Amino acid sequence: MVHASQGGLPPASGHLLSEPAIVAGIAKATLPQTKVDWDALVADYDRIRDDIEAVFPIFKDFNRRVRDPGGFRLYIGASERDWGPGRKARFLVAPGLDEDPGIDRRELLTLTTIRSHDQYNTTIYGFDDRYRGISGRRDVVFLNREDMRSRGLEQGDRIEVASRMPGEDAATRTVSGFIAVEYDLPRGSAAMYYPEGNRLVPLDSHDPQSGTPAYKSIPIVVRKLCDPDTHAG
Repeated sequence: MVHASQGGLPPASGHLLSEPAIVAGIAKATLPQTKVDWDALVADYDRIRDDIEAVFPIFKDFNRRVRDPGGFRLYIGASERDWGPGRKARFLVAPGLDEDPGIDRRELLTLTTIRSHDQYNTTIYGFDDRYRGISGRRDVVFLNREDMRSRGLEQGDRIEVASRMPGEDAATRTVSGFIAVEYDLPRGSAAMYYPEGNRLVPLDSHDPQSGTPAYKSIPIVVRKLCDPDTHAG
């Protein structure tokens, strides 16, 4: 469902910029010869929706439909059991799933960063994640039960998380004071919210073609903090 929304709280500061304004500012600073009128797009979001419609036919009459009560539903062929001319679903295996070297060290886990329920991209609207039963905080690390036991961890323990990329002898990126949360994950896996977990990803750890950072495959070490009063950071 695509629907219009508007913040209900006054800005915390008159200097607080909207997300489109921040993106436009970065674009203007990075591309001084750009032909895009970034200021016009920020001044009227209808113009952004017009440009989206020009690229994606599925958003036809975007500005009109988004103003209907409840918005509108995008067409998704699979939900309509529309499999195209062949009338059968086609399943494809994406190449490159095993292109990274496997982790063969037992103390390492593979971390993925995730969004909470009330989060759109990097914009966080609340601290209640109904997907995973977390309320009032985001400084958590989701871990498999057996992985926790093998590391002497219990639900609610404060821990340190350190990334250990291939070829590194020691961890150089850490976050401390996060809360261990038992969750139904496969053994060897872990999850954190982003941007809280972004600090663990090296700037040069990204896909060579797309430039996408390796937020879904980060080798990490977790340990219980001896000082339980250590705060997340």
